[in-house]
Amino acid sequence: MIEVQDLRKRYAGVEAVKGISFRVKQGEIVGFLGPNGAGKSTTMRILTGYLPATSGEVRIAGHDLINESLQIRRKTGYMPENVPLYPDMRVKEFLEYRAALKGLDRRKIRTRVPLVMEKCGVDSVSRKMIANLSRGFRQRVGLADALVHDPALLILDEPTAGLDPNQIRSVRDLIKSLGREHTILLSTHILPEVEMICDRAVIINRGRIEASDTLENLSKMVHSASLHLEIKADRETALRKIKELAPVSEVRVESESDGWLVLECSAKPGEDARAAADQLIKTEKWPLREFHRGKATLEDVFVELTQQ
Repeated sequence: MIEVQDLRKRYAGVEAVKGISFRVKQGEIVGFLGPNGAGKSTTMRILTGYLPATSGEVRIAGHDLINESLQIRRKTGYMPENVPLYPDMRVKEFLEYRAALKGLDRRKIRTRVPLVMEKCGVDSVSRKMIANLSRGFRQRVGLADALVHDPALLILDEPTAGLDPNQIRSVRDLIKSLGREHTILLSTHILPEVEMICDRAVIINRGRIEASDTLENLSKMVHSASLHLEIKADRETALRKIKELAPVSEVRVESESDGWLVLECSAKPGEDARAAADQLIKTEKWPLREFHRGKATLEDVFVELTQQ
């Protein structure tokens, strides 16, 4: 669905996107991740035709971005981080107006607008002024706007920004359901959200792609996953000695019973604490009941790949 090859973007001598290449297959939900200033929003604006690239090739649904930008816009729904809405319009009125701008005829508008309002959960506020809606409903209206012309591809930039936990869960479930019918490229800083929704993740840092793979394969790239220990030792002595190990950044006591300590040890980025911990346990002759490396989270992957 999306093919990006050696994409570059320069602003007044500063190269924001430095020759990135990645692909998104049809039917996938892909997380597009990176720290602030990494080039995420710039890349997404280029993909949607809002911003010209300095060089490189972009193809969406088989169309070339430079020569067939109108065809690409017809197949793409874009929801920016700050959703541009008209506060003095009613929800249904706004969506009908946007559908007309996107080229839908009157008959199609009469069927499509009620459909997307129901799908996005805004049919109950269809006659309300947008100015009177909560932040959560405004996000849903923005999503309905991106969907109104039935695009094959949805590009969503921070769709849950500023929402409360209940609203985040609601919008997240909605995006997941949309993934059954649309290809979705999703940018967000909420990494557990990506783990719940996405099939793959593309991580960009300082204008370059650091990784692009399934979440399971990304977790195997990390050397700083936590270490789980269950030992019989004096609490204060064990915490002090383990914390002194060079690869260890933090030690937490998960539980304590009959002298047995269950510890979770976090390693520094790029470090593996297993060898050092094993040597310490043998030196101190602590009875050992459990020793295993925890599974790396997407946050572990993100920190290790993007930290300087």
